[in-house]
Amino acid sequence: MISAVLHALETAGSMTWQVTWSLILGFTLSAVIEALVPKSTIARLLPDDRPRSLATATALGAASSSCSYAAVALARSLVRKGANFTSAMAFQFASTNLVIELGLILALLLGWQFTVAEFVGGPLMILLLALIFRRFVSAKLIAAARTQADKALAGSMEGHAAMDMSVGRQGSFLRRLVSADGFTSISHNFVMEWAAVLRDLVIGLLVAGMAAAWVPEDFWQHLFFAGHPLLAKLWGPIIGPLVAIAAFVCSIGNVPLAAVLWNGGISFGGVVSFIFADLIILPLLVIYAKYYGARMAWVLFGAFYATMVAAGYVIEFAFQPLGLIPAERHASMGVEGIRLNYTSVLNIVFLVLAAVLLWRFLRTGGRAMLSMMGGSPEPSPGSGHSHHEA
Repeated sequence: MISAVLHALETAGSMTWQVTWSLILGFTLSAVIEALVPKSTIARLLPDDRPRSLATATALGAASSSCSYAAVALARSLVRKGANFTSAMAFQFASTNLVIELGLILALLLGWQFTVAEFVGGPLMILLLALIFRRFVSAKLIAAARTQADKALAGSMEGHAAMDMSVGRQGSFLRRLVSADGFTSISHNFVMEWAAVLRDLVIGLLVAGMAAAWVPEDFWQHLFFAGHPLLAKLWGPIIGPLVAIAAFVCSIGNVPLAAVLWNGGISFGGVVSFIFADLIILPLLVIYAKYYGARMAWVLFGAFYATMVAAGYVIEFAFQPLGLIPAERHASMGVEGIRLNYTSVLNIVFLVLAAVLLWRFLRTGGRAMLSMMGGSPEPSPGSGHSHHEA
């Protein structure tokens, strides 16, 4: 038993080392963007569900890197501020599934083809989601969801969602970015995003390590019908989200487990639908019911699941004739361990960068912000978290 536990921990640790630099780079780039784009401007840019608003929601969501819980809380905040409900859901999806760090970790663990699938399948899913809401969801149900959103008590990530840590001063992007306030804003966004996603990332790596070390390969091959090529392609996008629900892992934390599933025989489209399923795990379904009411929670589950499956099918059967599906199943599980190579050099460089940003965060009131993550009410206008030289 001890040997099995150590094997799982070793696998999880090796995978962590392999993706560390990419996560730090992704969160740093996202922090830079969030430092320059105030959250307060997002709601007014999403007045309806027309293509322009949906495209804006997708772009802003991809720039607003968040864990799944924080993304759901922020979407609710946007709904309360008057954003179109469908556009808010598009923003929510993009902020967990179209972010820079997700693409980087997919490329490192699974291959660049999966990163391409992410950025093709994500917008497709948002388009399908908008069509479902426009065709099947009544204005009356959306109005009831808005009413419930105003009444619902703050959730575990409301404090984080309410924080606007962008640079308040005037000037060009570059001038704001290199200012002392810009440095502070980047450090605060960087550390707060890490604080929000760290739990899911650790759980995801541990689950992936245990699955790789303890679950026999035959189990995955039977579950995914790996010996039946056509049936596997049809079954993968259906079973992928269900595995995600059972695993309880969300955000970028589900990518290590996706690598295990790919090695185990799930189809390419199944991996895509699995990765996109971070927004329908059971804890989030409970939050949807609290935020928007039970009926809307079921609608969101059905709409998200249907679009995830559809996106998986489109990716599977569009990428196959283009030769974009890897022929071999050799997703990296970090079996080489830690050795002196380009990964180690990059990790050292980016860990130094992370240490500098953490130092700045602690020097400029960061501890107080961490205490506000777990459910603080939204600040009143004018009381946001602006940054000044400490």
